[in-house]
Amino acid sequence: MTREAPTPARKARLLPQLIKFGAVGAVGFVVNLVVFNVMLLIVLRGVPHATIYSTVIATVIAILTNWIGNRYWAFSGQRQHSAAREGVEFFVVSLATGTGIPLVCVWVSHYLLGMQNPVADNISANIVGLAIGMLARFALYRWWVFSPDRAARKTPATAAAPRPARAEVPVVTGSTLARTPDGRLVGD
Repeated sequence: MTREAPTPARKARLLPQLIKFGAVGAVGFVVNLVVFNVMLLIVLRGVPHATIYSTVIATVIAILTNWIGNRYWAFSGQRQHSAAREGVEFFVVSLATGTGIPLVCVWVSHYLLGMQNPVADNISANIVGLAIGMLARFALYRWWVFSPDRAARKTPATAAAPRPARAEVPVVTGSTLARTPDGRLVGD
């Protein structure tokens, strides 16, 4: 099966969509950064593995923020009919790339490299991890979760179902109609 090259109109939509995705991501980044530092420095201060817990909590809250922005703004023209399926796919991609990638970066920095201070934790989670995760998310959102190709391939079940035939009403003038035992109308 060969795939057609993207049309110029489709390529032209990529840049504005990438800008919107970046703006939504910037809001999510600020949410992530604020929540991460509040959790790390205030709420979970002194708790063992606070860096890991802070990363998970901040990322989940940022994912919720990004879901709203991406669904209703960045990818609004490509939303699928099944919001539930799309939502599940969005959260799977976001958790894998938004939590998994920064978590691996924090783990490597904090535990393997021994850089156990808030600056190193912020750089590994919120710069390196989020940058790599952002690239993976955009690709997966655009070509899987919000893919216009998927919407075009699927037809609604109601469009594929045959319509029932219209009941024909006999037009009879000047005669009497009666119904037979099997439900048919007959005239004089």
